[in-house]
Amino acid sequence: MNPFRDKQIRHFSIFLFIFVLLFFLSGIGLNAVQEKAMLGLFLAHDNAVAASLLEHGISKDVIAKAITSTATSQEGTTLLANIGVTEHTAIRFLPFVAEFQQISAYYMLLFGVILSMLLLVGAFVFLWKREQLYLHAAKVIANFTEGDFTCHMSQMNEGTIYRLFASVDQLATILQSKNEASQKAKEFLKNTISDISHQLKTPLAALCMYHEIISDEPDNVKTVTEYSQKTELALKRMEQLIQGMLKITRLDAGSIAFEKESCCISELIGQAVSELTTRAASEGKEIIIDESLDETIICDKQWTSEAIGNIVKNALDHTDLEGKIHISWNRTPAMFRISISDNGSGILPKDLHHIFKRFYRSKKSLDTQGIGLGLSLAKAIVEGQGGIISVQSTMHEGTVFTLSFLTEL
Repeated sequence: MNPFRDKQIRHFSIFLFIFVLLFFLSGIGLNAVQEKAMLGLFLAHDNAVAASLLEHGISKDVIAKAITSTATSQEGTTLLANIGVTEHTAIRFLPFVAEFQQISAYYMLLFGVILSMLLLVGAFVFLWKREQLYLHAAKVIANFTEGDFTCHMSQMNEGTIYRLFASVDQLATILQSKNEASQKAKEFLKNTISDISHQLKTPLAALCMYHEIISDEPDNVKTVTEYSQKTELALKRMEQLIQGMLKITRLDAGSIAFEKESCCISELIGQAVSELTTRAASEGKEIIIDESLDETIICDKQWTSEAIGNIVKNALDHTDLEGKIHISWNRTPAMFRISISDNGSGILPKDLHHIFKRFYRSKKSLDTQGIGLGLSLAKAIVEGQGGIISVQSTMHEGTVFTLSFLTEL
């Protein structure tokens, strides 16, 4: 861990180094000032002594020898004591020493005040910037707790504190992602429940009505038989609706793992339409399967056959008597395509972009079979395997659905 990577700490450390350097330089300067003041005071003192001795007729040689002498004696100490000059004498009674003390105190106070102010200003600036950084971080964290993730922690510099901020920001991003996922899940659940509730109202109302009719005429065999059949159809519609909603909900929630394998395309198509050929024959329609060279496709066989079956069901719903549904396929270096075409009534251009929506029914198809989930489920299955489903349609000529899967080498 290197604390000097933090820009503020680095600047404050440089400031402290400069302060210590100034402190030593101030000490040297103060010492020089004191030396100069001391020299001046001693010269003044010696000058005063020499002048006084000359006034009393003392020879210059004696005065010079006395001033330059460094020897001490008991007689001298006694003489000074007799005139009141001892180590216990108050400094205020020694004019030259008192003046030197005043000069020293003045300069020490001056340098002390300047250096103290400089240190206090530097420390205040550092702590103020640090406090602003902490206040900003606290404000951003408070926004995070309230669900506002628009603000971000400061990460413009290096250092331990900024690494901490980056970690908090990363945590906030994770929380935001989880919050959004939770909101989407709640919205998805809300819409799903709303869709199921809305779609079940019609068959449930019909069942209640059929039950009342049968209850009112229990001895009328024809009425009982007729509305029993209608009850059976309503129950089948409810079963289809519930099963379709469960499947598409699982697909939307990502709880289904597609198990891809190599499948024979003819077997896949045969499985998809096995239960629809009887219906087609009873309605006077025909399902034609291409007999071109057999191919293999990489997909989830069960789910893909259901997607194809749903598209074929849709084609049967929208073709008239003697209608034809044609299923073919082709391979390119990059894609494997399955085409399902019919010669039915076609899709209106304004409806073409909505047909894969859940429960969508165009106005002209309200009287046809189906619950409006087949194409939506087929799209979810194909796209869940990384494929693409597209549609082309011409009014009164027919519709072509194309399922495209990437060729896996």
